[in-house]
Amino acid sequence: MEERVLKRSVLWVATFSAFLTPFMGAAVNLALPAIGKDLDANAIQLNWVVTIYLLSTAVFILPAGRMGDIVGRKRVFITGLTLFTATTFAIIFSPSINIFLMLRALQGVSSAMIFGTSMAIITSVFPPGERGQALGINITAVYVGLSSGPFLGGLLTEYFGWRSIFTVLVPVGMGAILLTRLRIKAEWAEARNEKLDIPGSLLAGAGLILLISGFSKIPGINGAIMSLSGIVLLLAFFLWEKRATNPLLDLRLLASNRVFSFSNLAALIHYAATSAIAFFLSLYLQYLKGLDPRTAGLILMTQPVMMAIFSIPAGRLSDRTDPGRIASTGIALTSAGILLLTFIRTDTSLAYIIAVLALIGVGYALFSSPNSNAIMSSVEKKHLGVASGMLGTMRMIGQTMSLGVAMILMALFLGSEKITPANYPELLETIRTGLIIFALLCISAIFASLARNGKRVRTK
Repeated sequence: MEERVLKRSVLWVATFSAFLTPFMGAAVNLALPAIGKDLDANAIQLNWVVTIYLLSTAVFILPAGRMGDIVGRKRVFITGLTLFTATTFAIIFSPSINIFLMLRALQGVSSAMIFGTSMAIITSVFPPGERGQALGINITAVYVGLSSGPFLGGLLTEYFGWRSIFTVLVPVGMGAILLTRLRIKAEWAEARNEKLDIPGSLLAGAGLILLISGFSKIPGINGAIMSLSGIVLLLAFFLWEKRATNPLLDLRLLASNRVFSFSNLAALIHYAATSAIAFFLSLYLQYLKGLDPRTAGLILMTQPVMMAIFSIPAGRLSDRTDPGRIASTGIALTSAGILLLTFIRTDTSLAYIIAVLALIGVGYALFSSPNSNAIMSSVEKKHLGVASGMLGTMRMIGQTMSLGVAMILMALFLGSEKITPANYPELLETIRTGLIIFALLCISAIFASLARNGKRVRTK
């Protein structure tokens, strides 16, 4: 009975937290013009509203997961929830854009603490036969946040101002904290006698900052230099980890654990191939099809809604059969959907766009939950936090690479010109070229996913 209560409580808390940050991110993106007007922010500062959150999350998610393994996953998780709620409350009263950006950076740290441990806690509580379904529910909450964020964020911003987005999240965060403290009494820290690898954390953090920041500035020379410097630091990180007594990332997980390494590689490529699709289609629907932002947003919601619907069944299915094969099927469907999008023209019907987005959403759901199940079930309990953090890092890098490719193509085809009817043909060519690149990337992810198959996933 107590075990059932613990499972239910962990799932409720993880679902709460999984909804919070995706919803906030999607809603804030829609509120950027209102934030800029209210806080007198320029275009570069508004770009940092998104970038600084992404950077701080990417830098801290792997150390946060490792800290969870050492000092206790619940302790790190609830600290992250507390920091998230406190910074969200403080943002409501931001007097300037600089204060706002500082608090957004702290929100990124809190997000790393939450996502770096939440999947590890679920994996600690749910046995292999139930784990996929639990992870599916958790991932569904992410997609519900992503799909509802633009719509609810738009309503809140229009009728109550952008600060209301953060106001409504404060009681949700407080509820998650209260539920965690009252209902979850257990703690998990299988690496309690080990230490955090500080030099490794610094090398990885600096490398990720330079890589992500640089990639967003390509094709400029400064962007290329920063990205190459980031790659050099990340190589230095891997060399250091080979000699570290208590490494941040045990390289044996990558070298000898085929399921873990190829599942993470598949996640990286999949995120890189899909994250900028909504960006391209948003431009296509509003400029080339002449739709208003609200209608375009409703059409784009097709994909995350399908992801939310099918993530739980996909997770449940991954409990009964090889999750790697289900994930590979999902990538194949996503690849087919992106290929179909490469044929869009100015006169392509909206029904075609919606149908293809639905296909991509189903494929994404079939990939995400089973792939997460494969990763989390392939490692020993003392590495669960690292596995959770590694998956989050792959997501952040993949998303940045995807948007970077989109920005490079925009610069090559359109330059610094504003989008007008005169250059609509170039815009369409940009979008189609990007989708072709993403389709090829996604197809390569099928092979990365299939490479792990045939190796039985551990059931720790």
